[in-house]
Amino acid sequence: MTETTSTTRPTAASSGGRLGDRLRLLRVAAGLTQTELAGERFSKEYVSQIERGKTRPTVETIEWLAGRLAVDPAFLTSGVSTDERGRVEALLARAEALTQAHRHKEAIAEYEQVRSDVRATNSAPLDVRARSGEAWARMEEGDVRTGVELLIGARSIAESEGFSDLDRAELIFRLGVCRYKLSSIGTAIALFDEALSLAERSQLPCDVLRADVLGWRSRCHRRGRDYEAAREDAERALELARAVGDRSMIANGFFQASLVAERTGHWLLSRNYAEKAKALYQELNDERTVGRLMNNLGGLNLLLGKPQEAIEQLKASFAVAVAVEAQADAAVAMGGLGAVHLQLGDWDEADSHAREALRLLDGREDEFLVEIGQSRIVLGRSLLERARLDEAEECFRAADTSFEQLSSIGHRAGAWVALGDLAARRGDDAEAARRYRNAAEALQENRF
Repeated sequence: MTETTSTTRPTAASSGGRLGDRLRLLRVAAGLTQTELAGERFSKEYVSQIERGKTRPTVETIEWLAGRLAVDPAFLTSGVSTDERGRVEALLARAEALTQAHRHKEAIAEYEQVRSDVRATNSAPLDVRARSGEAWARMEEGDVRTGVELLIGARSIAESEGFSDLDRAELIFRLGVCRYKLSSIGTAIALFDEALSLAERSQLPCDVLRADVLGWRSRCHRRGRDYEAAREDAERALELARAVGDRSMIANGFFQASLVAERTGHWLLSRNYAEKAKALYQELNDERTVGRLMNNLGGLNLLLGKPQEAIEQLKASFAVAVAVEAQADAAVAMGGLGAVHLQLGDWDEADSHAREALRLLDGREDEFLVEIGQSRIVLGRSLLERARLDEAEECFRAADTSFEQLSSIGHRAGAWVALGDLAARRGDDAEAARRYRNAAEALQENRF
């Protein structure tokens, strides 16, 4: 088992043994016998039991013994002084701030550097905090599977006493996000349901976490094309965000509401939500998310019959992605440009942008199956229009394979329609009819 995935933590007995060793060494260094250390408060036998790891003293007892030995109680407890723990907490806070600023590579480097220091504190809360934070940074950087391993380790530690249901809910939520990124939508929804239940059961203030859970669960429902459930979760998340009064949360809420409105055909409402989210993200100087919103606004303008505005916004989105070194976001913008040029009949441009999107997403199949499949459809249709039928078929079948991994019949229906168009171009009317019929039946059986 690697260092990052190890879930081993000391038992109470082993922790007590180390505390006992420290107590004995400090007592000897102070020139005291067990009887002298015990004084009138304890017996010599009790001190002996502590030193041999047979009993675990209370916090009050540890503080009293530390006072007798003139040492920091934290050092006697864990071998780490309060000052040292504060230093480690400051390093973790720096890594968390880097993640918040979307500087994920730097954050990962910080977490790697502080790992041994965290381990030396023998602190389960700091261990969980470090694992959870590193998992999120790695997930954002595309290393989702390592993030899952780290979170599983953190979750195992958090099952012990000393952690609240709210602590556990936060870890389960993050694990759900990773599963969503890996396109395990059913698993993600189950984890989000569990996180929400735990958070509410904790009876601790948890509106921020609840809003986050609802926002991500809305994405899952949207991916599964259950748009009514997606709308309900998005609205609840936005309501909680407004109650908290956090601008970042409100912006996230508008963003998700915009995406749901777009999928349900309310394009003007979607654009209105997106513009509100964009204004808030600009106030927060969150350029990366502004770039993502520009991508969505580009798609909306295409739907509203404004392709040139769509191109301008998608190019702006691509420029932001390049500036902040967000390769996946750049790929999504490229894919959007390919779709616009396809609709305009610019086959060569559509081909070029789709290929660039696929190149940028190479190796990211776990996370971007939808985007990869859609770019393959765009590329295939541009090839189809230039009578390169065999190459088009290869693209359409590859797109179908991507969508099949999503277990998304709606996305697969789009690939089947493309294959039907290909069959019709070849003059195979029977095959075309079969493909169209399969697509129609699939769409009829699913909720939209």
